Amino acid sequence: MSEKYKTAEKDKAYFVTFTIVEWLKVLQEDPYKMIILNALKFYQQKRGLLIYAYCIMSNHVHLIVQSNGLESVSEVLRDLKKYTSKEISKKTEADNSAFSKNAMTVFRKEGERLKRIKNYKVWQDGNRPMVLYSNKFIWQKLNYIHNNPVEAGLVLNRNFSMFYVI
Repeated sequence: MSEKYKTAEKDKAYFVTFTIVEWLKVLQEDPYKMIILNALKFYQQKRGLLIYAYCIMSNHVHLIVQSNGLESVSEVLRDLKKYTSKEISKKTEADNSAFSKNAMTVFRKEGERLKRIKNYKVWQDGNRPMVLYSNKFIWQKLNYIHNNPVEAGLVLNRNFSMFYVI
């Protein structure tokens, strides 16, 4: 993992974003969102990931998170992305739609470009972590997470479904 994407301070909260390769809208369907949601719950319960806000968009995920201090946010997100990558590629491969076949071609092509990837690459590298250093910045990122699904036309107002929660 590149140094520029690591979260060095274990006691800080971070705004992070991770994105599907080539911005494919793989997360548009609820079963794919549930993969993310279930993984977030697991890492919250088993790895102590503190989740303050999240938003699952059609091709990326926004989180405001903090580690429990035992490991860094980067370490937890690395494992979360690895797990969800496997689950998303399994589900996509099992689906017979033209979109899924195209997505698998992209995942395979992206995976072949990297020696560290065995089969498929689902997520872009990095999480673009930003330390939440002030109340103003925290509110800015919370509002961004709140408004992102509204502006994308995924919901009509800020009263979200389970996929867009603060």
